[in-house]
Amino acid sequence: MTTINIFDKIPSRLMTGVMIFFATFFSYMLRNAMSINILAMVKPTNLNENENGTITDPPNYGPERLDWSAYQQSLLLGSFFWGYAITPLPSGVLSDKFGGRRLVGYSFLISCILEAVTPVASASFWVSFMVRFLIGFFSGTLYPALHKLVSKWAPPEEKGKFVSALVGGAIGTVVTWSVAGYLVESVGWDYAFYVPAILSGCFTIVWFITTFDDPASHPRISTEEKEYIENSLLGVTYTKRWPPLVHVFKSIPFWALLILHYGNLWGLYFLMTAAPKYMNEVLGFNLSKSGILASLPYLARFFAGFIFGSIGDLIRKKQWFEVTTIRKSFCLFSHIIPGLFLIALPYVNERPAVCVAFVTLSLGFNGAGTMTNLQNSQDLAPNYAGTVYGIINSIGTTAGFITPLIVAHYTQERSTIDEWSSVFLIGAIAYIAPAILFIIFGSGKIQYWNDLDLPKTDDHKSEEESSTKRKN
Repeated sequence: MTTINIFDKIPSRLMTGVMIFFATFFSYMLRNAMSINILAMVKPTNLNENENGTITDPPNYGPERLDWSAYQQSLLLGSFFWGYAITPLPSGVLSDKFGGRRLVGYSFLISCILEAVTPVASASFWVSFMVRFLIGFFSGTLYPALHKLVSKWAPPEEKGKFVSALVGGAIGTVVTWSVAGYLVESVGWDYAFYVPAILSGCFTIVWFITTFDDPASHPRISTEEKEYIENSLLGVTYTKRWPPLVHVFKSIPFWALLILHYGNLWGLYFLMTAAPKYMNEVLGFNLSKSGILASLPYLARFFAGFIFGSIGDLIRKKQWFEVTTIRKSFCLFSHIIPGLFLIALPYVNERPAVCVAFVTLSLGFNGAGTMTNLQNSQDLAPNYAGTVYGIINSIGTTAGFITPLIVAHYTQERSTIDEWSSVFLIGAIAYIAPAILFIIFGSGKIQYWNDLDLPKTDDHKSEEESSTKRKN
């Protein structure tokens, strides 16, 4: 029995959901290896003293350690996101016009090669910066393309589960940081780049074999499943026209979503780039243990994402609340509660286990984002789901290179809980304030600019009439 025959036994939409999960899984593996590896790559600022007061040599973690300052390290951690911020918008437009399959596949292929050459590139800081920048540049195509796939493959009553697959990056982070710590201490930090590159390359091959842009283009989907998906999406049309960007940027619900998404990414990228440093330097855990503990919040976020996604699907199926009410009420879990946990962190700083628990709960509750900012772009405009998500992700990604700079600013001379308290407070504000704005101004209704037949000259009154008539 061939590999393709085995894949044929699995429902096509299930296989698509699984591949969406693994796409985010391996994408986060490629992006997050640096966060833990850099602790082993760079010479430590504060060398340990033994009982006699003699400076002890730092552990040997493979290739020669690099003499990069705290500022350079923050630049390198942020370089991925400088590149990542550029491509979501154009890739969202391209995926809306041409589909997401090839965008995802080719971006993975290039990113794997770049990840593999990272150890060689580390001979020069600026070459390393450029390699990380390019990995981010090609990785930025991923989520807009995946959102387009979700809009084509997910029946409305299963959309929460499909969107939950987009948090597969949480498990990718868990595995990467856990395995990277072990690889660094056992065979060296260079292998902590080679292994993710090889595994992601294998995934790329499977992606091209199993994944297609929509049910109509899938060569092996059953007639029954194809009809089920297409019938469930009746009334939702798709377009290959260029998106009406002027109308998008005039939409208040769009801006509410953008701000909500920015707050979500601020918290996510802050912990992604800074959690290993916090666990190692403030809480005092060793390198391998720091990686494992720093990955726990992402494990919690993954499971919470599926739980909240399933609850949201049930609420929607039973029609207990309108979509707008669902989106706004789940902001309590995705943004407000995570912010409150960050505010509470400095008050438990003398108990490392409680600190780890609070960080874990903060990002864990953020898994409810599967029912808020991660799904709202498809509420507002299923025709332009890739484009809308591309816009908000492109702007939101700036948090990825701003947060390392903020951490470096506060911890440049010392890295204690006093300095981190300010960082956590900023993170809490970034979570809670956008949630309040979305609760006031957000919407779960299809917007007028999603309608293909609507003239571009229609005014705000048309938007209200269209939104009233068409509820998702």
